[in-house]
Amino acid sequence: MNYDVIIVASGKGERAKLGYNKVFFRMKDGKTVLEHTLSLFLEDEECRNIIVVTNEEYMKDVPQHEKLFCITGGKERKDSVANGLKFVNSEYVLIHDAVRPFLRKETLEQLKTETEIHKAVCLGHMSGDTVKLVEDGKILETVDRNRVFLAETPQAFRSCDIQDAYEKRKDSFFTDDASLMESLGYEVHILIDEYDNPKLTKKEDFIGI
Repeated sequence: MNYDVIIVASGKGERAKLGYNKVFFRMKDGKTVLEHTLSLFLEDEECRNIIVVTNEEYMKDVPQHEKLFCITGGKERKDSVANGLKFVNSEYVLIHDAVRPFLRKETLEQLKTETEIHKAVCLGHMSGDTVKLVEDGKILETVDRNRVFLAETPQAFRSCDIQDAYEKRKDSFFTDDASLMESLGYEVHILIDEYDNPKLTKKEDFIGI
């Protein structure tokens, strides 16, 4: 499956308390979080273009490669993705958070296979905790956790579908790209991630990596 990937790498790292964009945090091997995230896609021959969306002041720090180019992000994550979608040329596109550097090759291959079949696929994992539905501080009900999945990235789509969705919902708020597609009636399938694929967000997430 030939595809492009949008790597969302904007941000200031405020919750991580680093004082700079957390994608440029150097891990124990000396490589940045962004370099680790990019490596899987740089090695994949089916990945045609890598579109890194980041802050203008950090563009000079993004690694250079013939199939990689940088653009500036927007005010919100959805604005950054919308900017990236303008440069997508392949039939399929993956949208991935730069701060998920532990994605496995096996998972990427599964995602590509499922996307060719279903056209819209969200990577995720099952909730290991009991889930409560709450309103005004009061528990309304306990939700069957076997039906609760926590969304991850990459999320993968047929390019024309997600581009159309962003155009139609450009003034709406949504928490991830799958929820945008759901709002327009697209059927989005879940792919269970069998490996640890955390999003590095808080200060403690960067300890020991």
